[in-house]
Amino acid sequence: MHHPPPRRRRLALAALAFTLAAAGLVAGPTLVASPAEAADRGTGFGTWAPLSLTGWHGSMRVGDVHTYCIHPGLPVATGPTTDLGVRTDVNGLSPQQLVSINHLVTTYGQTDDPVQAAAVGWAVKIIVDRDTSLHAWGYEGDSVREGIDYILRRASPENSVAVQDRTERYLAEAAEIRVPRVGGALTLTTDPSDPTRGTITADVDPDAIGGIHLDGAVFADSGSADRAAVAPGVAYPILASPPANTDGRPYTVRARGAFTVRSAAIRYFSTPGQQESAGPAEPTRFDLTAEDAAARPVRFSPRIRTDARLEDGRFVDAVTFSPGEGVWPRSADGTFVRLRARADVYRTGAFPAESATIPDGLEPIARLELTTDPATGAGTYTAATDPLPGPGVYTAVWRIEHADQDAATVPHLPGRFSWVERFASPAQTEQLVAPPPPSAPAATPTVTPTVPPPPVEKPATAALATTGASTAGLATGGGIAAVTMAAGVAAIVLARRRPRAHA
Repeated sequence: MHHPPPRRRRLALAALAFTLAAAGLVAGPTLVASPAEAADRGTGFGTWAPLSLTGWHGSMRVGDVHTYCIHPGLPVATGPTTDLGVRTDVNGLSPQQLVSINHLVTTYGQTDDPVQAAAVGWAVKIIVDRDTSLHAWGYEGDSVREGIDYILRRASPENSVAVQDRTERYLAEAAEIRVPRVGGALTLTTDPSDPTRGTITADVDPDAIGGIHLDGAVFADSGSADRAAVAPGVAYPILASPPANTDGRPYTVRARGAFTVRSAAIRYFSTPGQQESAGPAEPTRFDLTAEDAAARPVRFSPRIRTDARLEDGRFVDAVTFSPGEGVWPRSADGTFVRLRARADVYRTGAFPAESATIPDGLEPIARLELTTDPATGAGTYTAATDPLPGPGVYTAVWRIEHADQDAATVPHLPGRFSWVERFASPAQTEQLVAPPPPSAPAATPTVTPTVPPPPVEKPATAALATTGASTAGLATGGGIAAVTMAAGVAAIVLARRRPRAHA
């Protein structure tokens, strides 16, 4: 190190160092001390000996690690040295001092360049105790450059300016190193209009380095569940999806993060009776986890299949609901999400052409509505109109609209979701025919009245006797025919008796 200080001060510092090491007044992570081994000359300038006129200005090697003195003025650590592991509390050094020292010995101290090693050694000592580092060798001013030159003009004058320049640069850089924040939080968000979307943000130290793994989601820009080199404070968009074996219940996205920050600590080496020195401490590692504050609802795109019929003068529709993705969502309590569908029924005079839109000017004459059962979910439901107004061709057009659903159902549907049935599809078109007019009653046959024969004068009794008929016969067996025949015979007889005219 430097030229030995006055005997009383040297003994006091040595006693303090020995006492601290023996008492183990070093807090932080507890590691099993490695067996003591003699420190070797590292890289630098001066004399490798506990005490000398020029001192040693550079590193000491303990195994394959370059270490640097943290007690200005005490002898060089050439004796048996023990690795006490990484410590966050060393002899009262503040976290700022520790993080600055660790930065220098880690970034620049593991070197075979003597100028660089000497500059690191000076910078470390000045960070620990500026006053002792400058004045232990008799320099009485307050300039770092002059204090270094006061010593190096004897140990290595040709490298003095280079060491001064490098030391000043290292001190300025170390002063900018912040004490890192260990730990933090991961924050998951859910887009209120689309639960499959959201973000994840790592709220960690700005200098933290690490990555995140997602369960139940992927990063939107890459499609991967993993992301390295996560920038602290950046909200990364994610796409969530339910597990493959979901039964429709809400699901939760989870995240795991692993990060490191520069340690406000040193790897602590102790050489009782001589020195304590600082080696590089590995970055401090910490893990973070997070999950959704509220489970994400399963989304679906429902569909309808219909089969209409006319029954008792009504339009009756069998409506089959199904989820487009194969899973009907459930609420947190396990019941199926309710879905409402509506239909307008139209009447035309003839069978209309099937189309994707309703013809202009056509107004509905009836409406139907169905809401699925939370105990059933998907399935077939039936709806019927009131009695139809009269003959015609009737067709129904069903629709599922985002705006028709209740608040509990809306999160399960894609934004602005709408499903509309085609107009006049064959399964939805039925004709109501007018009943035939009532039949006329059968005609009653007209009965023609019987005209009675003209009255006949009664002949003499002798004449009646000639016909062989009798009144009795007329009255009983002959009837009208016998009377007529008798009258004819009588007429002939009378005619023959009339005299004929002569020419």
